[in-house]
Amino acid sequence: MIFGAIEAGGTKFVCAVSDENLNIIERVSIATTKPEETMKEVYAFFDRYEVDSIGIGSFGPIDVNPKSATYGSITSTPKLAWAHYPFLDEMKKRYDIAYAFTTDVNAAAYGEIKKGVAFGSNSCIYITVGTGIGAGIVIDSKIIHGFGHPEAGHISVQHHPNDQFDGLCPYHTSCLEGLASGPAIEKRWGKKAQELEKTHQAWEIEAYYLAQALVDYTLVVSPDKIVFGGGVMKQSQLYPLIFAEFKKLMNEYVATPLLEDYIVPCGLGDDAGITGCLLLAMDALETAIKK
Repeated sequence: MIFGAIEAGGTKFVCAVSDENLNIIERVSIATTKPEETMKEVYAFFDRYEVDSIGIGSFGPIDVNPKSATYGSITSTPKLAWAHYPFLDEMKKRYDIAYAFTTDVNAAAYGEIKKGVAFGSNSCIYITVGTGIGAGIVIDSKIIHGFGHPEAGHISVQHHPNDQFDGLCPYHTSCLEGLASGPAIEKRWGKKAQELEKTHQAWEIEAYYLAQALVDYTLVVSPDKIVFGGGVMKQSQLYPLIFAEFKKLMNEYVATPLLEDYIVPCGLGDDAGITGCLLLAMDALETAIKK
Protein backbone atom coordinates (compact mmCIF):
# COMPACT_ATOMS: atom_id res chain seq x y z
CA MET A 1 0.00 0.00 0.00
CA ILE A 2 1.05 3.59 -0.63
CA PHE A 3 0.23 6.41 1.77
CA GLY A 4 0.41 10.13 1.09
CA ALA A 5 1.09 13.13 3.28
CA ILE A 6 0.77 16.87 2.83
CA GLU A 7 2.30 19.17 5.43
CA ALA A 8 0.84 22.44 4.22
CA GLY A 9 2.77 25.32 5.70
CA GLY A 10 2.53 29.02 5.14
CA THR A 11 5.91 29.06 3.39
CA LYS A 12 6.03 25.63 1.76
CA PHE A 13 4.05 22.44 1.21
CA VAL A 14 5.95 19.24 1.92
CA CYS A 15 4.43 16.26 0.12
CA ALA A 16 5.52 12.67 0.63
CA VAL A 17 4.55 9.10 -0.11
CA SER A 18 5.55 6.09 1.95
CA ASP A 19 4.92 2.38 2.31
CA GLU A 20 3.09 0.85 5.28
CA ASN A 21 6.32 0.86 7.30
CA LEU A 22 6.77 4.62 6.96
CA ASN A 23 9.66 4.20 4.54
CA ILE A 24 9.61 7.39 2.48
CA ILE A 25 9.47 6.63 -1.24
CA GLU A 26 9.66 10.25 -2.32
CA ARG A 27 9.13 13.70 -0.88
CA VAL A 28 9.10 17.16 -2.41
CA SER A 29 8.95 20.74 -1.19
CA ILE A 30 6.66 23.17 -2.99
CA ALA A 31 6.47 26.92 -2.42
CA THR A 32 3.22 28.18 -0.91
CA THR A 33 2.14 30.84 -3.40
CA LYS A 34 -1.41 30.94 -4.80
CA PRO A 35 -3.69 27.90 -4.57
CA GLU A 36 -3.82 27.40 -8.32
CA GLU A 37 -0.01 27.41 -8.53
CA THR A 38 0.81 25.37 -5.45
CA MET A 39 -1.93 22.78 -5.93
CA LYS A 40 -0.91 22.24 -9.55
CA GLU A 41 2.45 20.99 -8.27
CA VAL A 42 0.81 18.98 -5.49
CA TYR A 43 -1.34 17.17 -8.05
CA ALA A 44 1.63 16.60 -10.32
CA PHE A 45 3.42 14.85 -7.45
CA PHE A 46 0.57 12.58 -6.37
CA ASP A 47 -0.55 11.82 -9.93
CA ARG A 48 2.54 9.63 -10.24
CA TYR A 49 1.43 7.30 -7.45
CA GLU A 50 -1.63 5.21 -6.69
CA VAL A 51 -2.03 6.34 -3.11
CA ASP A 52 -4.55 4.59 -0.86
CA SER A 53 -5.10 7.54 1.49
CA ILE A 54 -3.67 10.96 2.28
CA GLY A 55 -3.14 12.73 5.60
CA ILE A 56 -3.21 16.53 5.47
CA GLY A 57 -1.82 18.81 8.17
CA SER A 58 -2.49 22.41 7.18
CA PHE A 59 -1.70 25.91 8.35
CA GLY A 60 -4.79 27.57 9.67
CA PRO A 61 -7.17 28.50 10.90
CA ILE A 62 -9.00 25.58 9.28
CA ASP A 63 -12.42 24.02 9.68
CA VAL A 64 -12.01 20.61 11.35
CA ASN A 65 -15.66 20.06 12.25
CA PRO A 66 -17.05 17.25 10.02
CA LYS A 67 -20.59 18.55 10.63
CA SER A 68 -19.75 21.98 9.25
CA ALA A 69 -20.67 23.05 5.73
CA THR A 70 -17.11 24.31 5.26
CA TYR A 71 -15.35 21.28 6.75
CA GLY A 72 -11.92 20.80 5.21
CA SER A 73 -11.47 24.46 4.31
CA ILE A 74 -8.78 26.93 5.24
CA THR A 75 -10.76 29.77 6.80
CA SER A 76 -9.68 33.22 8.01
CA THR A 77 -5.98 32.95 7.26
CA PRO A 78 -3.91 36.12 6.85
CA LYS A 79 -2.59 34.49 3.65
CA LEU A 80 -5.43 36.08 1.71
CA ALA A 81 -5.02 34.00 -1.44
CA TRP A 82 -5.85 30.92 0.64
CA ALA A 83 -8.70 32.40 2.69
CA HIS A 84 -11.78 30.14 2.55
CA TYR A 85 -10.03 27.72 0.21
CA PRO A 86 -11.90 24.34 0.16
CA PHE A 87 -8.70 22.32 0.53
CA LEU A 88 -10.20 18.91 1.29
CA ASP A 89 -13.00 19.21 -1.29
CA GLU A 90 -10.48 20.04 -4.00
CA MET A 91 -8.34 17.05 -3.06
CA LYS A 92 -11.38 14.75 -3.12
CA LYS A 93 -12.28 15.94 -6.61
CA ARG A 94 -8.86 14.82 -7.77
CA TYR A 95 -8.46 11.60 -5.77
CA ASP A 96 -11.42 9.57 -4.52
CA ILE A 97 -9.67 8.03 -1.52
CA ALA A 98 -9.67 8.23 2.29
CA TYR A 99 -8.38 11.38 3.97
CA ALA A 100 -7.39 12.76 7.34
CA PHE A 101 -7.52 16.54 7.77
CA THR A 102 -6.11 18.49 10.69
CA THR A 103 -3.72 21.30 11.56
CA ASP A 104 0.00 21.10 10.92
CA VAL A 105 0.74 21.21 14.65
CA ASN A 106 -1.81 18.51 15.42
CA ALA A 107 -0.12 16.30 12.84
CA ALA A 108 3.27 16.99 14.43
CA ALA A 109 1.90 16.18 17.88
CA TYR A 110 0.57 12.90 16.52
CA GLY A 111 3.91 12.08 14.97
CA GLU A 112 5.78 12.78 18.20
CA ILE A 113 3.53 10.66 20.40
CA LYS A 114 3.50 7.75 17.96
CA LYS A 115 7.11 7.75 16.78
CA GLY A 116 8.98 10.57 18.51
CA VAL A 117 10.10 11.82 21.88
CA ALA A 118 6.63 11.39 23.44
CA PHE A 119 6.38 7.72 22.42
CA GLY A 120 4.93 5.68 25.28
CA SER A 121 3.16 8.69 26.77
CA ASN A 122 -0.60 8.84 27.17
CA SER A 123 -0.77 12.49 26.16
CA CYS A 124 1.34 15.30 24.80
CA ILE A 125 1.22 18.88 23.64
CA TYR A 126 3.36 19.85 20.68
CA ILE A 127 4.20 23.55 20.38
CA THR A 128 5.90 25.10 17.39
CA VAL A 129 7.65 28.45 17.84
CA GLY A 130 8.69 29.87 14.52
CA THR A 131 6.98 32.12 11.99
CA GLY A 132 3.93 31.70 14.21
CA ILE A 133 3.13 29.83 17.40
CA GLY A 134 0.69 26.96 17.44
CA ALA A 135 -0.02 23.89 19.53
CA GLY A 136 -1.50 20.46 18.97
CA ILE A 137 -2.87 18.22 21.70
CA VAL A 138 -3.08 14.43 21.67
CA ILE A 139 -4.76 12.45 24.47
CA ASP A 140 -5.30 8.67 24.37
CA SER A 141 -4.02 8.61 20.79
CA LYS A 142 -6.73 11.09 19.75
CA ILE A 143 -6.17 14.58 18.42
CA ILE A 144 -8.21 17.03 20.48
CA HIS A 145 -10.78 19.12 18.59
CA GLY A 146 -13.89 20.91 19.73
CA PHE A 147 -16.06 23.00 17.42
CA GLY A 148 -12.67 24.04 16.10
CA HIS A 149 -9.03 23.31 16.76
CA PRO A 150 -6.83 24.75 19.53
CA GLU A 151 -5.33 28.18 18.85
CA ALA A 152 -3.04 27.99 21.85
CA GLY A 153 -0.56 30.40 20.33
CA HIS A 154 -3.00 33.24 20.91
CA ILE A 155 -3.46 32.95 24.65
CA SER A 156 -2.88 36.15 26.59
CA VAL A 157 0.38 36.55 28.46
CA GLN A 158 1.64 39.24 30.81
CA HIS A 159 4.25 41.63 29.46
CA HIS A 160 7.77 41.25 30.74
CA PRO A 161 8.59 44.28 32.93
CA ASN A 162 11.53 45.20 30.68
CA ASP A 163 9.77 44.63 27.37
CA GLN A 164 8.33 47.69 25.66
CA PHE A 165 7.41 45.83 22.46
CA ASP A 166 3.69 45.99 21.69
CA GLY A 167 3.52 42.71 19.77
CA LEU A 168 2.82 41.82 16.17
CA CYS A 169 -0.56 40.11 16.32
CA PRO A 170 -3.23 42.16 14.49
CA TYR A 171 -5.95 40.60 16.65
CA HIS A 172 -4.51 40.69 20.20
CA THR A 173 -2.21 43.17 21.91
CA SER A 174 -0.65 40.72 24.36
CA CYS A 175 -0.84 37.23 22.93
CA LEU A 176 1.93 34.65 22.92
CA GLU A 177 2.41 34.60 19.15
CA GLY A 178 2.51 38.37 18.91
CA LEU A 179 5.20 38.62 21.56
CA ALA A 180 7.28 35.44 21.22
CA SER A 181 7.20 34.24 17.59
CA GLY A 182 10.23 34.44 15.34
CA PRO A 183 9.02 37.61 13.57
CA ALA A 184 8.33 39.21 16.97
CA ILE A 185 11.91 38.52 18.06
CA GLU A 186 13.26 39.98 14.83
CA LYS A 187 11.03 43.06 15.00
CA ARG A 188 11.95 43.70 18.63
CA TRP A 189 15.72 43.25 18.33
CA GLY A 190 16.45 43.90 14.66
CA LYS A 191 17.95 40.42 14.19
CA LYS A 192 16.63 36.95 13.55
CA ALA A 193 16.59 34.60 16.53
CA GLN A 194 19.53 32.55 15.27
CA GLU A 195 21.62 35.71 14.86
CA LEU A 196 21.33 36.78 18.51
CA GLU A 197 24.07 35.96 21.00
CA LYS A 198 23.27 33.11 23.40
CA THR A 199 23.64 35.54 26.32
CA HIS A 200 21.39 38.22 24.80
CA GLN A 201 18.59 39.47 27.05
CA ALA A 202 16.16 38.42 24.33
CA TRP A 203 16.23 34.86 25.64
CA GLU A 204 15.21 35.82 29.17
CA ILE A 205 12.22 37.68 27.76
CA GLU A 206 11.39 34.84 25.38
CA ALA A 207 11.52 32.30 28.21
CA TYR A 208 9.29 34.53 30.33
CA TYR A 209 6.51 34.36 27.73
CA LEU A 210 6.90 30.70 26.85
CA ALA A 211 6.95 29.62 30.49
CA GLN A 212 3.68 31.44 31.12
CA ALA A 213 2.08 29.48 28.30
CA LEU A 214 3.48 26.18 29.55
CA VAL A 215 2.13 26.77 33.03
CA ASP A 216 -1.31 27.49 31.54
CA TYR A 217 -1.18 24.39 29.34
CA THR A 218 -0.08 22.28 32.30
CA LEU A 219 -2.86 23.53 34.54
CA VAL A 220 -5.53 22.99 31.88
CA VAL A 221 -4.38 19.76 30.17
CA SER A 222 -1.76 18.15 32.46
CA PRO A 223 -0.03 16.40 29.53
CA ASP A 224 2.57 13.71 30.04
CA LYS A 225 4.95 15.59 27.73
CA ILE A 226 5.33 19.07 26.35
CA VAL A 227 7.26 18.95 23.08
CA PHE A 228 8.79 21.98 21.38
CA GLY A 229 9.42 22.37 17.66
CA GLY A 230 10.07 25.26 15.31
CA GLY A 231 13.14 27.27 14.45
CA VAL A 232 13.23 29.42 17.58
CA MET A 233 13.33 26.34 19.80
CA LYS A 234 16.57 25.15 18.21
CA GLN A 235 18.23 27.62 20.58
CA SER A 236 19.29 25.26 23.37
CA GLN A 237 20.02 28.09 25.81
CA LEU A 238 16.28 28.72 26.04
CA TYR A 239 15.44 25.54 27.92
CA PRO A 240 17.19 26.23 31.27
CA LEU A 241 15.64 29.71 31.27
CA ILE A 242 12.19 28.24 30.62
CA PHE A 243 12.64 25.68 33.42
CA ALA A 244 13.59 28.40 35.92
CA GLU A 245 10.67 30.65 34.98
CA PHE A 246 8.23 27.73 34.93
CA LYS A 247 9.23 26.76 38.49
CA LYS A 248 8.83 30.33 39.65
CA LEU A 249 5.38 30.73 38.08
CA MET A 250 4.06 27.32 39.12
CA ASN A 251 5.32 27.99 42.67
CA GLU A 252 4.92 24.29 43.62
CA TYR A 253 1.16 24.48 43.18
CA VAL A 254 1.14 21.39 40.94
CA ALA A 255 3.75 18.66 41.09
CA THR A 256 5.10 17.98 37.61
CA PRO A 257 7.57 15.44 36.24
CA LEU A 258 11.24 16.44 36.18
CA LEU A 259 11.20 19.46 33.88
CA GLU A 260 14.13 18.20 31.80
CA ASP A 261 11.96 15.18 30.92
CA TYR A 262 8.66 17.06 30.78
CA ILE A 263 9.55 20.01 28.52
CA VAL A 264 11.63 18.68 25.66
CA PRO A 265 12.74 19.37 22.08
CA CYS A 266 10.96 17.34 19.42
CA GLY A 267 12.45 13.96 18.64
CA LEU A 268 11.55 13.84 14.95
CA GLY A 269 12.90 17.28 14.13
CA ASP A 270 11.58 18.68 10.87
CA ASP A 271 9.94 15.32 10.08
CA ALA A 272 7.39 15.48 12.91
CA GLY A 273 4.62 16.91 10.74
CA ILE A 274 5.11 14.67 7.71
CA THR A 275 5.38 11.59 9.95
CA GLY A 276 2.13 12.51 11.69
CA CYS A 277 0.38 13.04 8.35
CA LEU A 278 1.45 9.62 7.10
CA LEU A 279 0.27 7.96 10.32
CA LEU A 280 -3.06 9.76 10.06
CA ALA A 281 -3.38 8.61 6.45
CA MET A 282 -2.97 5.03 7.64
CA ASP A 283 -5.61 5.56 10.31
CA ALA A 284 -7.99 7.08 7.76
CA LEU A 285 -7.69 4.08 5.48
CA GLU A 286 -8.25 1.68 8.35
CA THR A 287 -11.39 3.58 9.36
CA ALA A 288 -12.66 3.59 5.77
CA ILE A 289 -12.15 -0.15 5.43
CA LYS A 290 -14.06 -0.82 8.65
CA LYS A 291 -17.01 1.15 7.30
